[in-house]
Amino acid sequence: MQDFTDKIIAESIDYLVAHHQEQPDLTILAARAGYESAYFQKLFKARVGISPKRLVQYMNLRHARAFLEQGGTTLDAALASGLSGGSRLHDLFTACEAVTPGQARYKGAGMAVSYGFHPTPLGMMLVAVTSIGVCYVGFVVDNDHNVPVARMMSHFPLAAFTENSAHTHEAANHILAIWTGRADRGGKLRLDLHGTNLQIQVWQALLKIPCGALCTYKEIAVALGRPKAARAIGNAVGANPVSLLIPCHRVIRATGIIDNYGWGSPRKKYILAMEHQGAPPGTESL
Repeated sequence: MQDFTDKIIAESIDYLVAHHQEQPDLTILAARAGYESAYFQKLFKARVGISPKRLVQYMNLRHARAFLEQGGTTLDAALASGLSGGSRLHDLFTACEAVTPGQARYKGAGMAVSYGFHPTPLGMMLVAVTSIGVCYVGFVVDNDHNVPVARMMSHFPLAAFTENSAHTHEAANHILAIWTGRADRGGKLRLDLHGTNLQIQVWQALLKIPCGALCTYKEIAVALGRPKAARAIGNAVGANPVSLLIPCHRVIRATGIIDNYGWGSPRKKYILAMEHQGAPPGTESL
């Protein structure tokens, strides 16, 4: 019953994120889920931590800007607090591995990838693994499960793919535990993740941004000693194949505009809002 409920809530979140501009009300959401309005409201808030109405408000630009004013920070402060913060994401990963340009072009040749969809308080999440570890993480976009699958396959065009949610269930649980700061410090999540030297440097910087904090592309460029390379930094942020784990959603434009997120700016606003208010309840296990 819990798995079914989690799936209903995740699909409701995906619908809200895709249709936030229409501001669907509680009656519509409850009817889609097959529940009475008051019961659905209680169920949603218990699993997600906020009401459906509040979630829609977070999708609104005015609320996003208010969040930025309250939660924005410089990268220096983020790095300092990240070393002693609650989630300490960088402590939970095996080291990322730099590759040569030639190796970077192998595009998944010889890789056997299992992937599956898992309901989460952030919506339906795609997780992909190899025999080495997690290689890809994404989300449903515009209520379409095919979008993250297509992007994953385009990232590894020569790999062999098998859909097997049972095989990726444990990794999905671990990802949510890391994001909420509840992961076992003794059990690191294994990653099958490779990047160029610049990408690795950028991803390592992102790992040090604590939950609830934000920084700009320019701040990352300055911190890495490349103040004029903001565009290249942005490309490296966008190349991150394991969203949420490496928190590229915590990087914004200097203007405060929240966009340039592969899984949609509304999803980015929602994730940031959830992080700003603290880890939501109901995320101990998927």
